[in-house]
Amino acid sequence: MKILLFTTLVSILFSNCKFSQSHNTTVVEIKGDQFFINGKPTYEKRFWNGNKIEGLLLNSRMVQGIFDDLNPETAGNWAYPDTKKWNADRNTDEFVRNMGIWHSYGLLSFTINMQGGSPQGYSQSQPWYNSGYYEDGSLRPEYLNRLEKILDEADRLGMVPILGLFYFGQDEHLKDEKAVINAVNNMIDWLLEKNYRNILIEVNNECNIKYDHEILKPGRVHELIDLVKSKEKNGFRFYAGTSYGGGFIPLQNVAKSSDFILMHGNGVSDPARILEMINAVRKIDGYTPKPILFNEDDHYDFDKEKNNFVSAVKGYASWGFFDFRRNDESFENGYQSVPVDWGINSERKREFFNFVREITGK
Repeated sequence: MKILLFTTLVSILFSNCKFSQSHNTTVVEIKGDQFFINGKPTYEKRFWNGNKIEGLLLNSRMVQGIFDDLNPETAGNWAYPDTKKWNADRNTDEFVRNMGIWHSYGLLSFTINMQGGSPQGYSQSQPWYNSGYYEDGSLRPEYLNRLEKILDEADRLGMVPILGLFYFGQDEHLKDEKAVINAVNNMIDWLLEKNYRNILIEVNNECNIKYDHEILKPGRVHELIDLVKSKEKNGFRFYAGTSYGGGFIPLQNVAKSSDFILMHGNGVSDPARILEMINAVRKIDGYTPKPILFNEDDHYDFDKEKNNFVSAVKGYASWGFFDFRRNDESFENGYQSVPVDWGINSERKREFFNFVREITGK
């Protein structure tokens, strides 16, 4: 009887410990226009070609890390070349196995999204069904299980994921505005319960592109940013913002509510325009110093003296790599395109990561 009681007690204690498991090895903070990790500015004391790197958050768009397709009519489109089948768990496991490699080059952040992004890179229609939410805004456990693997590894490595909550073309799977709000509340509550401290929130990807729900559009999306910011646990809250389409300057309502400014460089072929965008943000009425961060840009030219990455750094803004596979490219190319090979195994990926290493001194 005593042995049974002791075993039961140990089981209960273990269960409680597991439930309240701490994930606060890595803590991100924003101070002024700089990012800090565990009390120190990122890339501490680093300059590159006379440009300050300290406080930036260099990143890559990796939104398909928890991708799945719940539409049986399109799920076969993402089959792996070797198995001829799609496997969501394999996708996440291979993502996790490569995170330490990315980090070794100096990459500190990546964007992931609960509704992914176009698995074709760019697409006119989205018949697939990739959403971490049920139609009422409750959370799908299988998506959370995959996400937790990634967030735990990021926490261990000292990385800062940018977690997107919604993606256009998939938000319509939420039945109404109440469901959208439920999804935000449920997602942030889950993150707080897990005690993560290393995550930035991107409410939605490109809020000015094709969203069905008004609260996800430019005029009202700040309401969701404010909702994220209002949710606290033990005095902690997540930093939040949202992004717009390529080349677009954030509107005043979002610039005011956001803890950091997100922009995209897609379609910006002249690197000088990147600097113009950064300067325009700092002139927004009511702007206060905060980090400016590009988390999507599909212009590369890393071997040239002038490119969008360099322009962002010159303007003291973080920059993010958007790598997608074009129709004439093989499986090894494209972090956006499913099925994804998460290794550094194409010339474009190697050029990007080598440039990150050069800039960060890693």
